[in-house]
Amino acid sequence: MNRWPCKPWRILLACMLTAGLAHAGQRVELSLPDLDGNMHDIAQYRGKWVVINYWATWCPPCITEIPELVAFHARHAEDDAVVIGVNTETLDDQLLRDFVADLQINYPILREDPERMSPFSRMFGLPTSYIIGPDGSLVTRHNGPVTAEQLERIIGTPPGEGASERAPSPRRT
Repeated sequence: MNRWPCKPWRILLACMLTAGLAHAGQRVELSLPDLDGNMHDIAQYRGKWVVINYWATWCPPCITEIPELVAFHARHAEDDAVVIGVNTETLDDQLLRDFVADLQINYPILREDPERMSPFSRMFGLPTSYIIGPDGSLVTRHNGPVTAEQLERIIGTPPGEGASERAPSPRRT
């Protein structure tokens, strides 16, 4: 008869997958360079919602969601939320700049070494987005393409309304 309520390997696997990683409610620390080599620290966005979107140029679902992220960022960047794209591939900086320009990406694009583990968790696919609350803590993760409407629901803004028209206290999901 097994004394363990679950298999020991499951406990070990869960510990390995979560050790040292940010979980919902935990404050997130992230500092990465942009395409010009300037460092961006997520702490500089405290007081705003932050959507950190991990993506790559070779990823069709990533490309599909970019217009949604552009629209969301344009609607919220001045007031209450920003999008930060984190490119996770080894690609020449100029090729990436051209790609960003061609798709008219209006939010900061940061670079992360694909061999480096994200401070959030192991990603099992791209795109993956992490939504950080105004207090700097991780609220949720979204695997796969995300829409502006989904992001609006997460931060508590009804689709189509600007930040100035919404209720003052954002919802958390």
